[in-house]
Amino acid sequence: MAFLGKVLMLVGALFCLLGALGLVRMPDVYNRIQAGTKAVTMGSLCIIAGVGLLHPDWWPKLVAVALFILLTNPVGSSAIARALYRSGVRPWRKAGEEES
Repeated sequence: MAFLGKVLMLVGALFCLLGALGLVRMPDVYNRIQAGTKAVTMGSLCIIAGVGLLHPDWWPKLVAVALFILLTNPVGSSAIARALYRSGVRPWRKAGEEES
C-alpha cells in the first residue's frame, strides 16, 4: 500500500505541474481557469488518496478535504469566469476569425 500511495502522490504532483504549465501556456484567462481548475482538482485528489493510503487513520479528514475541493473548485472558477465575462473580458479568438 505504501508504494501505491507514493505513486498516487507522484501522479497528483504531475497533474499539479501540468496545471501550472497550463496557466503559463494558455492564451486567455478562460483557458487558464479551465486548465488550472481541472488539473489541480485531479492532482489534489490523487495526492489526498495517496496520503490516505500512507496514513489510513486520516481517511475521515481526507474525505472532508476532498469533498470541499470537489465542491468549491468548480464553483469558484465558474464564478470567476462569469465575473470576467460580465466585466467585458471577451474570450480569445484566432486572428482572422469573425464574431458570430
